[in-house]
Amino acid sequence: MLPDDISQIAGDYDKNSEYEWDRLLRHQVEYGLTMRALREHLPPPPAAVADIGGSVGRYAIALTRQGYEVTLVDIAAQSLAFAQQKAKNEGVQLARVVNADARRLDAFDDDAFDAVLLMGPLYHLLEHAERVRAVLEARRILRVGGRIFAAFVTPYSMIQYGLAHYIEYVAKEGDALDEILREGIYRRPPGRPGFPDAWLAYPQQVEPLMREGGFRMTTMCQCDALAYELEDELNTTTEQIRERWLDLLYKLSRDPSIMGGGGHILYVGEKH
Repeated sequence: MLPDDISQIAGDYDKNSEYEWDRLLRHQVEYGLTMRALREHLPPPPAAVADIGGSVGRYAIALTRQGYEVTLVDIAAQSLAFAQQKAKNEGVQLARVVNADARRLDAFDDDAFDAVLLMGPLYHLLEHAERVRAVLEARRILRVGGRIFAAFVTPYSMIQYGLAHYIEYVAKEGDALDEILREGIYRRPPGRPGFPDAWLAYPQQVEPLMREGGFRMTTMCQCDALAYELEDELNTTTEQIRERWLDLLYKLSRDPSIMGGGGHILYVGEKH
C-alpha cells in the first residue's frame, strides 16, 4: 500500500504510460546524453543495476540489452506492467520488477547492487527530509564503491517550456512562477493534466543533498545541454548528424555555466 502523498503521483503515471514511453523519443537529447553518462560511469556488464523510479523501463530495457542485470522499481503498477510487456516485445528479460516507494526499499538487502539509478523519485518529494530518506535508501542497497545516478529537474525548465509551448504563462500564472523560482516548488493547478507536483532543484542544491545522503560526487552534467525544448530539428535529421550533435552536447554538458539552463541535471556519485 502506497502512502497517500505518493499514491496520486502513481495514478498520474499509470494513466500516462504510453506518453512516458514516447517522451524520450521527443527529448532525444535528454535520452542520448543520459545514455552516454551511463556508458561512461557504469561498471561493465553484467553488473547488477537497480532502476528506482524507472517508470515504463526505457533505461532498464536499454541496459538489459547491453548485458546488465536490471531490477526495475516504480510506484506505478501499470507503468511496470507496461514495461514488462515492452521488454517481452523486444525479447528482453528484466531481472526483477518491483512495485515500491523509493523511500521504502524493504524488498532489497543491504549492498545488493553495483549501481543505482534514481532518475525520477526526487522530483516528486517536496520535503527535504523525504528526499534525504530516498537517497539513504538508495545508498543502503548499493555496495561500497558502487555508483548512483540521480536526476533532477531545474526551475528554469518551466521558463523554457513556457516560452516554447505556453507563451501566456508569465502573465496568467505569474504567482506560480514566482513560487517556482523562489522555493523550487511546482504545484499543478487543480483539474489540469500534466506534470504532478514537484520539487525543482538549482544546481547548487544537488551536491549537498547527495552528500547528506552519504555520496561523494564523481561528476554532474546537464542532460538537455543548450537544447531543452529545441529538439524538433534534431529529432528529424539523419542519425549521423544527430549523433554528432549529441556527442558535442555531451562534451559541453559538464560546463558549470550551463548547468541550470536546461531541463534535467544528472548527478553521478559513489558510495564511500
